[in-house]
This record gives sequence, C-alpha cells and structure tokens, in this order.
Amino acid sequence: MSIFSKLFRRKAPPRAVLEIDNEFTAFSGTAYGNAAFRSAVDAIARHAAKLQAHCKDSRLETVLQKTPNSYMSAYDLLYKTAAAYFTNNNAFLLLVRDEQGLVTALYPIIPASVEFKPGTDGEIFLDCLFPDGRQVTFPYSDVIHLRRHFLSNDLSGETNAPLFPLLDTAQTLTQGISASVKNGTSIRGVLKFTSLVNPAQVKAEKDKFVADYFNPENSGGIAATDQRFDFVPTNVTAYNVPREQIEAVNGQIYDYLGVNAAIINGSYTEDEFSAFYESVIEPFAMQLSGEFALKCAADVVFTPERMEFSTADTKIKLLHEAAPLGVITINEARHLLALPPIDGGERRLQSLNYVSAEKADSYQLNESEENSNEETDKKQ
Repeated sequence: MSIFSKLFRRKAPPRAVLEIDNEFTAFSGTAYGNAAFRSAVDAIARHAAKLQAHCKDSRLETVLQKTPNSYMSAYDLLYKTAAAYFTNNNAFLLLVRDEQGLVTALYPIIPASVEFKPGTDGEIFLDCLFPDGRQVTFPYSDVIHLRRHFLSNDLSGETNAPLFPLLDTAQTLTQGISASVKNGTSIRGVLKFTSLVNPAQVKAEKDKFVADYFNPENSGGIAATDQRFDFVPTNVTAYNVPREQIEAVNGQIYDYLGVNAAIINGSYTEDEFSAFYESVIEPFAMQLSGEFALKCAADVVFTPERMEFSTADTKIKLLHEAAPLGVITINEARHLLALPPIDGGERRLQSLNYVSAEKADSYQLNESEENSNEETDKKQ
C-alpha cells in the first residue's frame, strides 16, 4: 500500500475547475544523474537537514523535531525537501491535519508534474502526477511550497534549462575519459603471418601468443617468435582530458548551486562555512519559516548549530564573552564543547559585574549620593 493510498482513502467531492495556463514540470533527472551536480546537492541537503525547528506550539515542534511522519526522521524530511528544492527548484511538503485542523504529519512529495488549478471558491489546488501514474489533487493551503529561481511563473520556480548545456559538456568530458581508457588498452600489437594460414589457425596462434606473453606471469617481459609470423606493436597514444577542463565545468555547476569544492569535500574553513550558510542554507530556512507561518499560522524558526563548525578558539572566546552575561545555560556551554548535559544544567549563570539596564540609573544615582555623603563627612 502506498503512502497516498493510506492517507487518502476517501474520494474528494467533485469540484468545478477552470482552465489555467500555469504548469510546472520537474527536471527530467539528467541534472541529478550528473556526479558533480549530485555531490553538490548532497552537501547542501546534509547541512540543511541539520536545521532545528523551534516553535511556541510544543505539539507542532514535536512533529517537526521528532516525528514528522511514520516513515521518516526529521533529518530525512529536511534532507529530501532540500534535495528536491535544489534539484527541481520546487519542493513540496504535504501537511496532514486532524479533524481540528492541527498538523499531525508532514510528507515530502516529488511529483513528475504539477498543475495549479483554481476551484470555484477561489482556492488553488495542486493536481499532481506522480512517476507511477497516480494522479492526486491537494488543496494548495495544505502544501508547503518552496521555490527557487522564482521569476516568470506566477506560482512555481523556473526550470534548470540554463544548466543543460553545461551538463552536456560534463557528459562529453566523462565519455571522453571513458573512451580514452578503452583506447589505451585496446590493441597492443599485430601478428603478421609470413605465409598463408587459415582463419582458425590465425585465431589459435593469436590466443596462444596473448596467453603466453600478455599476462602478469610473464615477469621477464620477453616474447619469442619463429619465422611463421612477426609481432608488430602498435603505438596508441591515449588522449587525456585536461584536469583543468573538468574542474572548470564542475566549478560552474557548483557556482550554479552556490557552493564550492571545499563545502562538498568537507575541507572548508570557518569563514567559508559561514558564507555558505548565509548564502544558501539561511534563505532555505527563511522560506520554510515563511511557509509555515502562512499555511499553519505558526511562528516556526529553523536554526542551525553553526558554532559546531567553529574553531576551538572561537568557541572559547564565545564562552568567555557570552557566559558572564547569562546568554547561555550551563548545558548549552557544555554542548558547545561536545560534552554531555548534566542535571541542573539549565541554569544560567551571570557575573555580578553586570547590572540590569532598568536598574542602571538608580544604581548610578545611589553611588553618586554615597560619594556626596563621603565628601560631606570629610569636610565636617
């Protein structure tokens, strides 16, 4: 039984539908089939999946943080949503509600095509066609919709058409490498017979020659022949695709997605990750928050554990500056240092060297009066 069979057992009542020329078709899959493109999307999705959802509605927060649905963890949900977002420039999350309209589950859906249709009551519906041929219609108000390259279409993000020529170039380079390897190991030489020999004998002599001299056991590297044939080696020069070309093409693919090689292979610096978060992950998180505010009337904030990627010096400096102000709890400080929480660690400690802003004026006034009294006593 599929997810949709379980969720939608009853048939929705028929609705009058008007024709609307507003359709989104997902990318054919060629982009995600490219190794460079997929590795970049995977790197983005892995970091996006680390976002933590925070909401004043504890019930909704539990759904987002722990049990988005019976098939996925919160990490899986965010990973798949981010992967679809950066691959198709559109990502859809289906909101499942109870009889009171409260969200009880979320399912990422990746249809082959989506058509936006208005109903008679002015509400928009999503007519989704899935790869298995199933066609399901959802109210747009029950779908979290994230869009990338959102410009000419009224409701959906653009396709990856500008990327197609670059992917074709990458495919050509890959095929060139494969062909180069095959050509370099194809024909090693020619056996030239000095007399007429029938085809069966030619094949037998060739197989025997290969078995005797073109195997690892022939450690001497010497081949012996008689007057029946001559061995003429062929000089095949393999064409090597310049590494600079491959890196240039991959770099353009990475630029299209807003990442670089350091983010993908995990060799990034603190500043590089900060720039990556602010330019790629943060806009994704802001879209998620905005859609939840619109579709669920809930203030949901998605925050990262950015300090986990900071250097030890940065972490120590943060603790030195923030802890005396009571900004973080004991357990938050321990988490920053990769230490387990302790009982009573939710307390906030604050230095006595600081005073509340509301009491600063009265504190200074009292101090001024004390100084004045001391001067009066000295005069007396």
